[in-house]
Amino acid sequence: MKSVPHATSLRRAPVQRRSAERLTRILDACADLLDEVGYDDLSTRAVAQRAGVPIGSVYRFFGNKRQMADALAQRNLERFTTHVTERLKEATGGGWRAAMDAVLDEYLSMKRTAPGFSLVDFGNQIPVGARHAEPNHRVADRLTDLLSGYIEREPDEDLRRTFLIAVETADTLVHLAFRVAPEGDEKIIEEAREMLRAYLARMLD
Repeated sequence: MKSVPHATSLRRAPVQRRSAERLTRILDACADLLDEVGYDDLSTRAVAQRAGVPIGSVYRFFGNKRQMADALAQRNLERFTTHVTERLKEATGGGWRAAMDAVLDEYLSMKRTAPGFSLVDFGNQIPVGARHAEPNHRVADRLTDLLSGYIEREPDEDLRRTFLIAVETADTLVHLAFRVAPEGDEKIIEEAREMLRAYLARMLD
């Protein structure tokens, strides 16, 4: 079954398979419409029509489009984490450099291929969710928990701060790369990769 967002982003968490599949269709429709019409013109009614479900099904899960976009951002993070984990299983013995490449490459892949990601990604492109729920903190915390065992470091506050700085740096430079070129300017991406390697080498070697 496809991943669904954490229950805290939903009015009601899906229990049965049929309900989970309906939620997946709703979020898929939301992602497609974000690419087509943007966030301002997104509506719950349009999402229901695209997903082929009654409008009541949308409101069963979400009170408004902001909650729906936040759930999409959380689903993106779950999928991102899963993809990075799968890549790390194949990258044996590469240490933090292999981990950094896996994280950056999967982020770039989602930027290029995931519907709606250019607007929502992990929640930081539009004002979704609570103002204090900083998406890059969410990503950095997830990476700290995911990578601490892989790089053989305790997941302490120093490591969380290191990953937060790396995530903020990568986020800014990747967005610059995609403003310069639709598929991401390769020279800017390589500069970002070199900056991350230099910073993480100083902190993790």
